[in-house]
Amino acid sequence: MDSLTRAPGDTILLGVGGKMGPSLTRMLVRACQSIGDARTITAVSRFSNAATREQLNQLGVKTIAGDLLHEGFIERLPDAANVIHMTGMKFGTRSDASATWAMNTYLPTLVCRRYDASRIAAFSTGNVYPLVPFDGPWSRECDNLGPVGEYAMSALGRERMFEYFCQQLSIPTSLIRLNYSVEMRYGVLVDIAQQVQRGQVIDLSMGYANVIWQGDANAMAIASLADASTPAHVINVAGEELLCVQEVAKRFGSLLDKEPKFTSEPAATALLNDGSVGHQRFGQPRVSLEQMIVWVADWISRDQPTLGKPTHFEVRSGKF
Repeated sequence: MDSLTRAPGDTILLGVGGKMGPSLTRMLVRACQSIGDARTITAVSRFSNAATREQLNQLGVKTIAGDLLHEGFIERLPDAANVIHMTGMKFGTRSDASATWAMNTYLPTLVCRRYDASRIAAFSTGNVYPLVPFDGPWSRECDNLGPVGEYAMSALGRERMFEYFCQQLSIPTSLIRLNYSVEMRYGVLVDIAQQVQRGQVIDLSMGYANVIWQGDANAMAIASLADASTPAHVINVAGEELLCVQEVAKRFGSLLDKEPKFTSEPAATALLNDGSVGHQRFGQPRVSLEQMIVWVADWISRDQPTLGKPTHFEVRSGKF
């Protein structure tokens, strides 16, 4: 709540139609209501899912549908003191790399020129880091970057565009390097649980990962608005615990009464972020890895709906 008082004014969220956008917007609405903050909250997306738009409208969120890559559309968007930039493209990069680069590196230039008098919190990804030894140290905000593959390179390009305009136009900016958000309908844990339930062979080559409960990730992202600065402030948003794919699969096997199947051996390196700076700043994640596993197992065991969007966290080549 304190972070919102230090980032006052109307807030616009760009690209809210993805996996995290709706829940982050709802959290922002509830937080503002709890402190009597009457700011206008605007959510922008193509809104291919009409139900998502209607749900946000019912919360009092102003929704605007359109393509952010169209300069005329973005110029007509309302002014806002705060911008949360959630747009990005990852999957399909191999088949249409140019679209990935346009979304991830060209769009930030349009956003920064339109909102040059605003404060910006922009989602990035832990994929900008190289693979590191699973037993540490994990990648920190101050470490050298080493993106693997075109998606990761374009994600670094997104950061560089925000950094450039942050300095050239004096736009306070926060860059959020996320690894990996999880809830019951999608995420690394859902991927593993479904493979166990379906009797599919699990590739252990990428033997380790970071995960963080989506609610915890949303809270840290919103709070990062207050830390936006010039030069840009960078923060890793990641869980505390090391997820061992083999051990987690065995745990799901126990909960789902299935015997997991494996292939390959875990490599000595993985994509792992050190989230300790964020934990010290905003507090420890509230939801433990074990709690996430139990919740996801229960959800999957009851055949509840999922988003059908695998993370492909197991990819080591950077080709998505």
